[in-house]
Amino acid sequence: MNEQWWRRRLEALLGVPATDGNSIDILRNGDEIFGSMLDGIEQATRSIDFLTFVFWKGAITDRFTEALAERARAGVRVRILLDTLGARHMASSQVKALRAAGCDLRWFRPADAPLTRANHRTHRKVLICDETIAFTGGVGIAEEWTGTASNPTEWRDTHFRLTGPAVDGLRGAFIDNWVETGPLDIDDLFDRFPEQDTSGSVTMQVIAGAAEAGGNDIATMLEVLIGSAEHRLRVTTAYFNPDDELSARLIDAAHRGVSIEVLVPGPHADKRFVQIVGEARYAELLDEGIDIRSYNRTMLHAKILTVDGLVASVGSANLNQRSFQYDEEVNLVVFDEAFVAELDADFESDLKNSEAIDPKTWAERSLVQRAAERAASVVSDLI
Repeated sequence: MNEQWWRRRLEALLGVPATDGNSIDILRNGDEIFGSMLDGIEQATRSIDFLTFVFWKGAITDRFTEALAERARAGVRVRILLDTLGARHMASSQVKALRAAGCDLRWFRPADAPLTRANHRTHRKVLICDETIAFTGGVGIAEEWTGTASNPTEWRDTHFRLTGPAVDGLRGAFIDNWVETGPLDIDDLFDRFPEQDTSGSVTMQVIAGAAEAGGNDIATMLEVLIGSAEHRLRVTTAYFNPDDELSARLIDAAHRGVSIEVLVPGPHADKRFVQIVGEARYAELLDEGIDIRSYNRTMLHAKILTVDGLVASVGSANLNQRSFQYDEEVNLVVFDEAFVAELDADFESDLKNSEAIDPKTWAERSLVQRAAERAASVVSDLI
């Protein structure tokens, strides 16, 4: 197999063409991620589109508020879309400041949304500056992500900056959620639809997963990647809860001789109940030789999967059922060996701060742990 083999398989099965000529930079941890995002905002001269799940109180959200407001006062069109649930802790003073500056701030599926949609959130993270520079990945805008992941107060995450034709795909993911909040107004002053720079060397797809019953394109993409792997799978995920189908794919891959390593949060997990839901799957996966490791330095929030050293999936989606059915997500599938090698090097570095879960020790876990797993499994299809 080679990159072209992977490209054609995913294009055909997902119906999403890949684009050539892209450039992508890996941004590691809060200081690097936020610095690059704020630079993009501050340098924008025409338009900013910003979509995120988490936007909480704190110094870093104050910096984003000030940067976005300043650009709006300078005449830049600033559109901000926040998930009502994820950003519920945002300070009201920040909302007022952004709107007073001229930002168009909207809420995705507010409290009065129909109950049938209340559990379906947008978990996408997208920032588009001047229609030509985009950011996406795992980071939320909150103090927890600041720093360099050097201690338990600084979360470990990875985000991405890209240019090229794939920017249009991320812009489309923003618009897809934006139009739910009101009509799409196209303004020639801001919407210039420029020809994207194609001087880069990276090929990628943009996969937007919609919140829908029975799984979405994100779930299909992961099934294809796992089901087609020949040599190695490396998974980093903040919230691990594969459904029966994806668990079966992982086990089938292990039976084919694929080396599978799964890196998940350890003692600093921010949602212990969600962690327990995932732990209910550990026994069957460990018994099949799948290597599960807990990251012990701080909360691990990155969402990355690499396959055979040739292709990677990165973005907002976790390996859990919320990302497959209930949340709007967006991921990049990157067909570039050098890019994948960088991610694999990061994975190996993270392993130095992790601990393998021993199958024998796990088989002897306490009755309390087992009871918690059984209780959590009752609602596992919602997590």
